[in-house]
Amino acid sequence: MQVRPISPERLTALLAERIDAHPAGAAGGWLRIAVDGAPAAGPGELADSLVEPLRLRGRPVLRVSAADFLRPASLRLEYGRHDPDAYHDLWLDDGALLREVLDPLEPGGSGRVLPSLRDAATDRSTRAPYTELPPGGVLLLDGALLLGRWLPFELTVHLALSASALARRTPPEERWTLPAFARYEAETGPSALADLTVRSDDPRHPALVLP
Repeated sequence: MQVRPISPERLTALLAERIDAHPAGAAGGWLRIAVDGAPAAGPGELADSLVEPLRLRGRPVLRVSAADFLRPASLRLEYGRHDPDAYHDLWLDDGALLREVLDPLEPGGSGRVLPSLRDAATDRSTRAPYTELPPGGVLLLDGALLLGRWLPFELTVHLALSASALARRTPPEERWTLPAFARYEAETGPSALADLTVRSDDPRHPALVLP
């Protein structure tokens, strides 16, 4: 295994090039891209940075966040507001994410995607309208704990943080989630599962992990 330092700008360009060249997209199919990582690693920021480069390459893009597909609070918080095992196992509504976002982008699917389902802060439906992603379009999904759930993606990127960097960059009010990410590392091994892993201890100086 090798680790190659790369600038944030070059990382974005490299990912955009790799997505655009993916065989499924070249054949006119949809591309479902997951950017996985703890909130402290900034997966949403990386996914956002890919939107414009892909559009400049002629790719329609839809941005979706897994944080908008959490289970209702009555299920999510059944074991309390700060239970790391519940955060790991129960918070993400995998079924809704499959039904409303990923399955419609299967070959032969409708391309009709719901960009958000529930506002976690209010525990109410976002009432977002469905949107059509044209064939050849790219779904950019960011979120935490996405890998190892049998969710279908054409490309997965994992933003890896050391335990010390994760603790340092996680706000005090969210540090109760740290055991969930330690469990994710131990049980799922996201760096091994992802198509591309990026070490992100310092967001100004990421590094590609090469096999």
